[in-house]
Amino acid sequence: MANVNEVSDSNFEAEVLQSSQPVLVDFWAPWCGPCRMIAPVVEELAADNAGTIKVAKVNVDDSPTTAAGFGVSSIPTLMLFKNGEVVDRFVGVQPKNRLQDAIDQAIA
Repeated sequence: MANVNEVSDSNFEAEVLQSSQPVLVDFWAPWCGPCRMIAPVVEELAADNAGTIKVAKVNVDDSPTTAAGFGVSSIPTLMLFKNGEVVDRFVGVQPKNRLQDAIDQAIA
């Protein structure tokens, strides 16, 4: 998890919305089975795209304000932010190539 940052309600704006790089955010919870399934994919994407994008995880139990503010009702939900705006959103477990395609579009 060296390339994945834990982000909370208190630092979401600074880490994600004000980031100069696109940010892939994984909204998750420790008790969520599908969240644990996609976690290695998120970590691979972080390693594969290090220096190009930031990757962050938001525990929805610990940071409910941020999750609610972005309408997260099912987890895992992954959102790709660019210039403080959501440019892509995925709900549920996704194939790595689909997420990589979205990242490629965001950095193009």
